[in-house]
Amino acid sequence: MTKTNSPRPLDHVVLPTGDLTLARDRLAALGFSVSPQGTHPFGTINCCVYLSDGTFLEPLAVGDRVAADKAVREGNAFVARDRVFRDAHGEEGFSAVVFGSDDADADHTAFVAAGVSAGSRLDFSRPFVDASGRSDVASFRLAFAAQPNADADAFFFTCERANVPAVDRSALQAHANGARRVLAIELAAGNIAAAAKLLATIARSAADDAGVALANARLSIRYGPYAPGIRLEAIVFVVDDLAATRALLVERAVAHDLDGQRLVVPAAPGQGAIFIFEEQK
Repeated sequence: MTKTNSPRPLDHVVLPTGDLTLARDRLAALGFSVSPQGTHPFGTINCCVYLSDGTFLEPLAVGDRVAADKAVREGNAFVARDRVFRDAHGEEGFSAVVFGSDDADADHTAFVAAGVSAGSRLDFSRPFVDASGRSDVASFRLAFAAQPNADADAFFFTCERANVPAVDRSALQAHANGARRVLAIELAAGNIAAAAKLLATIARSAADDAGVALANARLSIRYGPYAPGIRLEAIVFVVDDLAATRALLVERAVAHDLDGQRLVVPAAPGQGAIFIFEEQK
């Protein structure tokens, strides 16, 4: 849950893919544990990577084109923005950053007032089955924001978890590569000041020379020729032992570079973003 005047926490990131099986195989090769498939009521499907800090990665594919078409016609901002992103950038990429919230209605009102709303509020529920076979329903409330006049680039939304099934995810939060949490999201913008102002507004935080601080991570901004839009580029993960992470990537023949104290894995099909691993004890 978030506090009214505190920076929002990172909740998760959205990584579009054309093939959920490809995404699962790629993430597993990188040393991540991947959840079973989740199915949304509006045509999209996912398989998530959960981290021990409560954040997660959401590889997202279109599982039911007819349902997705219907959702777009009905004004579903999540599906509509996903489709615009894919039309502009292809099936693989990094489309959205999602923030935790305890009041999506208030978020939507604030985004409209700030002139950064990216569509109508969205409520949805989906069935949930845990590893033991126990079933429940997970419910979410979303409020959307984006850079005005940059529909094809990154978008952002807050996620209020209206009903969260009690489930033990400890097995899914243990990863062979040692990833524990997200340290930062790296992005590029043609107008750094405008991007920082937008992100500070959405994140309910303040911008500084390094970007925008969240409650549990950081948004780092660099220059890129994308005016007026924002391109999401990389996810930085914290690991305990960088040498062990590198050894796993070498063993699995995953291409990577060692840039100082950062292990960099270029974006690839099924991965969407650049993955960077940094050691922190």
